[in-house]
Amino acid sequence: MTSLSTTAPTAGHPGWFARSENWLDEKGKGAWIAAMVLGFIFCWPVGLALLLYMIWSKRMFSKSQRTSNGMGRHAMHTMKSTGNSAFDAYKADTLRRLEEEQNNFESFLERLRDAKDKAEFDQFMDDRDGSSEKGDTST
Repeated sequence: MTSLSTTAPTAGHPGWFARSENWLDEKGKGAWIAAMVLGFIFCWPVGLALLLYMIWSKRMFSKSQRTSNGMGRHAMHTMKSTGNSAFDAYKADTLRRLEEEQNNFESFLERLRDAKDKAEFDQFMDDRDGSSEKGDTST
């Protein structure tokens, strides 16, 4: 009797799936599409699986190409030093301020969504209570 043991890849050594995903991300959206087309040509379930994965992971409709660490190529370019320390300090301060504003805006949107969800739920509960009261009086 043999037993199969599956070991999870360690943090320093990603698995073959993560490595191939990172490699395709580095090559861009065209590499994902080419892999999907080749998957359909050679073994249609593989192509279908890649298509579903691309849609599920939002790779199919993303506007920017992502690198393995998740930052777009444009973001990588903005982090390079220009050699002028005053400008680099100004740029770092501006980027920090913009990130802070983005975080504040995202938290504001989250609060708006929560308030909308609560209002919709309260309306549902009021409608449900109103309809159950009508049903009770007619019986």
